[in-house]
Amino acid sequence: MTVDATTQVLLIDDDPHLRQALSQTLDLAGLKVCALADARGLAERLDRDWPGVVVSDIRMPGIDGLELLGQLKALDAELPVLLITGHGDVPLAVQAMRAGAYDFLEKPFASEDLLDSVRRALDLRRLVLDNRSLRLALADRQELSARLLGQSPAIARLREQIGALAATSADVLILGETGSGKEVVARALHDLSNRRAGPFVAINAGALAESVVESELFGHEAGAFTGAQKRRIGKFEFANGGTLFLDEIESMSLDVQVKLLRLLQERTVERVGSNQLIPLDIRVVAATKEDLRQAADQGRFRADLYYRLNVAPLRIPPLRERGEDILLLFQHYADAAATRHGLPPRSLQPEQRAQLMLHPWPGNVRELQNAAERFALGLELGLGPAPGGQMPPALPGGGSLTEQVEAFERALIATELSRPHGSLRSLAEALGVPRKTLHDKLRKHGLNFADGGNPPDDAA
Repeated sequence: MTVDATTQVLLIDDDPHLRQALSQTLDLAGLKVCALADARGLAERLDRDWPGVVVSDIRMPGIDGLELLGQLKALDAELPVLLITGHGDVPLAVQAMRAGAYDFLEKPFASEDLLDSVRRALDLRRLVLDNRSLRLALADRQELSARLLGQSPAIARLREQIGALAATSADVLILGETGSGKEVVARALHDLSNRRAGPFVAINAGALAESVVESELFGHEAGAFTGAQKRRIGKFEFANGGTLFLDEIESMSLDVQVKLLRLLQERTVERVGSNQLIPLDIRVVAATKEDLRQAADQGRFRADLYYRLNVAPLRIPPLRERGEDILLLFQHYADAAATRHGLPPRSLQPEQRAQLMLHPWPGNVRELQNAAERFALGLELGLGPAPGGQMPPALPGGGSLTEQVEAFERALIATELSRPHGSLRSLAEALGVPRKTLHDKLRKHGLNFADGGNPPDDAA
């Protein structure tokens, strides 16, 4: 009989008659039982999250009940172990209880006593595993929040999506601009998954020369081509049991794309110069800064590979869509840089805050980190004016709080007006306000929509 995740009671007793009788009792009560004659090698067959309980005799050849208890407690201190004792074994049973046994039953015992103890132990086991799962989920969420800082709806939604996908085995396609944090997201998917103990292998396809890309990804045999003096294990094979992160997938040649598609479908890899298929247990996380559907329509990317990868897409919002996160991220990176350089932390001035909020951040978080480093070192931000030259007007003495807020609000709206918007709805969505509110603010600040006049409240 085998022990698996559906086994509720693991029964060990070297007496075949008692073992059969107890198995029948548990089975008739609707419990799935695995009965064994001895305990040798048992601890190696269980894992820490096995959801069942163990019922074992104390007096057994080979490994006795006390030794088994010690092995199981080393595996999981919260695993319930019930011991069956003869009359003369009661002192041993008391010793076992002190060592962490859940309960002991003295022979002869009534069937109901056994069932009552087992059911209570199973209830306890379920509670322990539920609490453990909740603690792990909470720790994962805290870890994810620490990796992907921010309070904007866009980043909160991304964290939710990562948390949901991490627990699955699905391959993932990450969509994001340069510097938006694609590898951070890929690493989070790996570290929050059940593959976290396996390797995380990151490779940038765009940085590989065409002449070596196949060898790097799929490996090669000795003599497969000129210069291949010995066998090389490719990145896919090296990532077996873990996650392979493949960045800039759009830069792959069509020939390599064919091989990648086959690998994703069959979960096997064939080294260059070999006819042997090597089975793989990996998760592939691909990333791109391009629209792969458009690239497929233009013949630069295989449509079948695009559809295979696009099952579970994750879009990383660019920094310009995370307005309320910009100052939070900047201060975090600036404080970290100041600590790293042994400098006192600096506070942003109102005009610097405005400059940060108005900047379009084409380099995304990576650009922001560089600006924060310069700021921590006492240097200029080095961002330059925002598009259209819109900056908050200089106010004598800094102005009152109300004046500064209004000037900042006007500058933000003016900056967004300088970008192409086909409708008031589009402009309102970009600013994250209702259309009626935006209409009122346009009038208040004397600003006009792109058509030369304020559109009506119900303009689309």
